[in-house]
Amino acid sequence: MTIYVDTSVIVASLTVEVHSDRVHQWLLENNHIDMAISPWVVAEMASALALKVRTGQLGLADRDTRAALFTQLCNESFVMLPVPAVAFDRAAAFASQHEFGLRAGDALHLAIASTHRVTIATLDRRMADAANAFGIGAGLT
Repeated sequence: MTIYVDTSVIVASLTVEVHSDRVHQWLLENNHIDMAISPWVVAEMASALALKVRTGQLGLADRDTRAALFTQLCNESFVMLPVPAVAFDRAAAFASQHEFGLRAGDALHLAIASTHRVTIATLDRRMADAANAFGIGAGLT
């Protein structure tokens, strides 16, 4: 079994967030499951860490430490799922369903998970609700 890990989960695991303890517990309980990310998660992680620096939640040295740890996780622990062109079409279809209120980036995460037929772990309730409605399945929220 493989689960696609949304950026929100990784940010909470590598920095201090409201849900960090819950994410750490979830990761311990699910350490036997293959965890996957995509290049989109890599881009969002860079953005999330930069935001934490801009808002004073992290200093540059802390950001660099967490970025290095994330790179290590990418190399040693995560399966990297490719983002095929069809995922962008699927993301557009998901995002166009206005009742879910998905942003493009969240729709792309769901499309990647859907394309690879894996469930998604996220802390984002809106994304989890959409994942369940689209038949992708979601955990952790």
